[in-house]
Amino acid sequence: MKDAMTARERLILALDLPSWQAAEGMVERLRGRIHVFKVGLQLFTADGPRVIAGIHERGGRVFLDLKFHDIPQTVAAAAAKAVDWGVFMLDVHVSGGSEMMRAAAEAVAEKAKSLGIERPRLLGVTVLTSLAQADLQTLGIGRVVEEQVLFLAGQAKDAGLDGVVASPKEAEVIRRNLGPGLLLVTPGIRAVAAEIDDQRRIATARDALQAGADYIVVGRPILRAPDPVAAVEQLVAEMESFNVQ
Repeated sequence: MKDAMTARERLILALDLPSWQAAEGMVERLRGRIHVFKVGLQLFTADGPRVIAGIHERGGRVFLDLKFHDIPQTVAAAAAKAVDWGVFMLDVHVSGGSEMMRAAAEAVAEKAKSLGIERPRLLGVTVLTSLAQADLQTLGIGRVVEEQVLFLAGQAKDAGLDGVVASPKEAEVIRRNLGPGLLLVTPGIRAVAAEIDDQRRIATARDALQAGADYIVVGRPILRAPDPVAAVEQLVAEMESFNVQ
């Protein structure tokens, strides 16, 4: 996977903004510099599929990060609709269970085939980057974070998903135990001197790539930068310096 993509192609911008009106200017400003934009719950709830269409109109691809988690039939129907919208990636919560994941995978494959388009990549969300060990214990989960993430990643692989979403802190153990074929997308990427916010299991772009990530998801370090273009180029240079091209 790493030999097939440039550093720039590995960078996903998280459009964690309140509306398409707020996001449109950023997408326009970064068109050609960012190839994949992540659309999450906040932005999608505000403006829905028009956000996806707006990104596509500007030459970008969409990672639809809605973390579907419901009964299998409902998740399968939602995943099929996402294929209709032409997204590049979408995700489900692994904790929804194997039957739910398999139903989603089958629905995505069938819908893409019926439309004659490339199948979107289906990812499984393992443990949110906002959660730490104490949070798992509160939820009644006895495994340490790394063990829980690896367990869920294995469940996703067995159910036929293309990859998983996990923090950079667990990327290495996933890659070591589950091999090179599983697509690994890592949020929680920060600059070297960044302050910690609501995401606790964080790392730099170089750390994530060194650990085996295929894609890194970056939001605040770009969105809040005085010059987002310069921030993107700095991140790409940092990734290129790891010699992942």
